[in-house]
Amino acid sequence: MISAGEFRNGVTFEYEDNVYQVVEFQHVKPGKGAAFVRTKLRNVITGGVVEKTFRPTEKMPKAHIERKDMQYSYNDGDLYYFMDQDTFDMMPLNAESLGDALKFVKENDVVKILSYKGNVFGVEPPNFVELKIIETEPGFKGDTATGATKPATLETGAVIAVPLFIDNGEVVRVDTRTGEYMERA
Repeated sequence: MISAGEFRNGVTFEYEDNVYQVVEFQHVKPGKGAAFVRTKLRNVITGGVVEKTFRPTEKMPKAHIERKDMQYSYNDGDLYYFMDQDTFDMMPLNAESLGDALKFVKENDVVKILSYKGNVFGVEPPNFVELKIIETEPGFKGDTATGATKPATLETGAVIAVPLFIDNGEVVRVDTRTGEYMERA
């Protein structure tokens, strides 16, 4: 059990028949009245974000989210196949349960499969990936405006904003959490 007074970012717990992860929390002690904890919670199954307040003494059961490294093998229609690196078993997951998680993942990349009580609910790609740009407008000599960007299509099909000096065929590092260009690889 965990009390609301012990909340920290990333803590997962069960509440009202759902599993939540703390995104933000704030302990509030008003001048008058009882203290409370204001939180922003993400439902780990559906991905929805809600705001809730708790008394610091409220207790909830802690939820253990299992993260297992698996290799993305291939896609067959609506099914995506992942290989367990220890047993070499293949696990199919449907596109609807993955959401946008694979837009920065290419075949043979290792991802974390997230499950709760044996039910797989998501995929967590690595924080940073290196991908090749397959299509972007050419940069022109003299395009040196500070912070100017242009759209670029990556080898996985995702589109990100890159600086004007990046050309087709270059490999770039992308932050998968924000979808932002980081640097040339």
